[in-house]
Amino acid sequence: MVGEEGAFVLGWDEVLTEEELSMTLKVLCMSEEEFKEYKEQDGWEDDSDEEENSTLSNEALSRLKSPCKKLLYDSVLLTLESYGADLKAEQDLLSNKEAYEKLSRREQQALHVRYGQKRILHQLLELVQ
Repeated sequence: MVGEEGAFVLGWDEVLTEEELSMTLKVLCMSEEEFKEYKEQDGWEDDSDEEENSTLSNEALSRLKSPCKKLLYDSVLLTLESYGADLKAEQDLLSNKEAYEKLSRREQQALHVRYGQKRILHQLLELVQ
């Protein structure tokens, strides 16, 4: 369901791998009985009507059912914990011109990427609280 890398791609305005995330949330939030029924009905193949209406924009993410929101929230927290520094530390480094200039070009680029990723993740936390 998730693909080879086991990750979802989030943008500022929507989930870019919405089909994978939508299906994953749907399955992970099912009871065992619902999952068995869904699997028996070959629900994997034809959810086209439901999926057409399941665009995962930021607005749609904020309207998810509570179990899905909790799952996303907890997943985002785990992802944020995997980073060495928090968003504030990255922001401080970016705003400290002297410290920033001591970084190599590669470290500066990595800092910008990490900072952007963390901002998107924090935005997602706010949407699913």
